[in-house]
Amino acid sequence: MTNPAHPLDSPADPFAVARTAAADIARLTGVSSHDIAVTLGSGWGKSADLIGETVAEIDATDVTGFSKPAVAGHGGTLRSVRTPDGKNVLVIAARTHYYEGHGVRRVVHSVRTAAATGAKTMVLTNGAGGIKDAWAPGQPVLISDHINLTADSPLEGATFIDVTDLYSSRLRDIARQVDASLDEGVYCQFRGPQYETPAEVRMASAIGGHIVGMSTALEAIAAREAGMEVLGFSLITNLAAGISPTPLSHAEVIEAGQAAEGRISQLLADVIGRI
Repeated sequence: MTNPAHPLDSPADPFAVARTAAADIARLTGVSSHDIAVTLGSGWGKSADLIGETVAEIDATDVTGFSKPAVAGHGGTLRSVRTPDGKNVLVIAARTHYYEGHGVRRVVHSVRTAAATGAKTMVLTNGAGGIKDAWAPGQPVLISDHINLTADSPLEGATFIDVTDLYSSRLRDIARQVDASLDEGVYCQFRGPQYETPAEVRMASAIGGHIVGMSTALEAIAAREAGMEVLGFSLITNLAAGISPTPLSHAEVIEAGQAAEGRISQLLADVIGRI
């Protein structure tokens, strides 16, 4: 249930809360603004050490509006990293998932805060299930588009934004300059927290999906609303239900992420270095 005392609860202005959070980050890190933001999903955590020099790392719960992660294995920090060419990167290891039941405002608060710090590029990463038979656990893929199956949106009121090219083709081209073998697919965000049934996976495939998970789409919409350019990466941590010969488990997701962490983290750091 939503805590009625939370700063993002209605009638609060979520963008004002994001500006307050950005001011908190500037005060706590000593970095007045950021150029790029990256949200680290399962398996992507080590990239923060490879992007550049860590200027400051803070507990996300010290920043207005941020919540403590609800799942073991998910981080809870915000880090300001300076790249070798002098860009400031806000590394978000403090994702709030839709299935936690706190409402969409809290799900997308990190993205809106990143925009309020000045970031123009939002890199969203996740661990997810793969539908394509050719994909194997531990494989990173680019997100080319998404299907939002949450029946929800971060947009409030009569707010109309174009999401035709939500996942930037320019940024995907940069990623392929780093690794020409990168495949891509359409990400389907389900509500969770249960994993998808085989029938739901078949449905996702039938409507054009290739990746199934429980994050990212709502955040990407909020990033576009904020005027950010979006790059999305999924780590295929498992084959989706009905494709995988074994039952799905959260432990499997964490294990696959840990096994691939070094390789995909270097990939992500190299891509960010070229943005």
